[in-house]
Amino acid sequence: MYLDQLRTLLLRHARPDWTTPVDGVLISKIERSDPPALSMSGTVLAVIAQGEKRLALGERVHDYRAGQYLVTSVDLPVTGHFVGASPEHPAVGFGLTLEPAAVAELLLRAGPGDIPRGGGSVLPAIAVSDAPDPLLDAVIRLVRLIDEPRDRAVLAPLVKREILWRLITGEQGAIVRQLGLADSSLSHVARAVRWIREHYAQPFRVEDVARMAGMSVSAFYRNFQVVTAMSPIQFQKQIRLQEARILLATHPGDVTGVGQRVGYDNSSQFSREYRRQFGAPPSQDAARLRRSARTATAVLP
Repeated sequence: MYLDQLRTLLLRHARPDWTTPVDGVLISKIERSDPPALSMSGTVLAVIAQGEKRLALGERVHDYRAGQYLVTSVDLPVTGHFVGASPEHPAVGFGLTLEPAAVAELLLRAGPGDIPRGGGSVLPAIAVSDAPDPLLDAVIRLVRLIDEPRDRAVLAPLVKREILWRLITGEQGAIVRQLGLADSSLSHVARAVRWIREHYAQPFRVEDVARMAGMSVSAFYRNFQVVTAMSPIQFQKQIRLQEARILLATHPGDVTGVGQRVGYDNSSQFSREYRRQFGAPPSQDAARLRRSARTATAVLP
């Protein structure tokens, strides 16, 4: 019942650019199964109301389908696509940005024993679970506020808090709770992730990034791998290639220059790694992007 209601609402409100009048809420409607696209995940809740999606983070693959939700706790480069989508049976999804400050506030307000106890170990950044009815009900009420502009400003923040609470106390609560803990292992890894994203074109020593993140080198390697499914150097490469693809969409004739801008001194290495990631050399992929008017876009929800 809840899933049918959600699907109907999302189909009615879906826009080509996925945006909605509710801050932090996206609605996707996909009518074809495009090749996998590389993008940043954001920290989000994604609920599938119709269809199936495959998301890859490094070597980890996450499949989720109608009636399931996915949470991401770190903004990471992921590859994703909907499976079997068509105009007759479009894939439909809901996305909500998860704000660490909002998670932290709920954790502070929770009473003793309200939140399940979890271990202190770092957890993967992405997880999938079946969506319980109370979560779907809250998502439906949030989407309905699109039609209620008078009530939206007051009620949307309240319903978002309810959704967060359902996540915090739900099956993947341990992952979501780490978002709001300032000194969790996840927060240390997230600090390193942000630094690498901001300085992706620069060479770095892992020892220096580990020190900046407040971890020993061995703990940093281990926790970074658990969260991101990649080593720090592999993560940097993913960011470089993603940025290169965006630049090539506007500078298709300057493959060497684009490679240098994202940190590659060797143009052959750049072309080789780009082809391995996107299935075609940079110049061919840039032409394909221009023909399809498709660049690296969001892959969630």
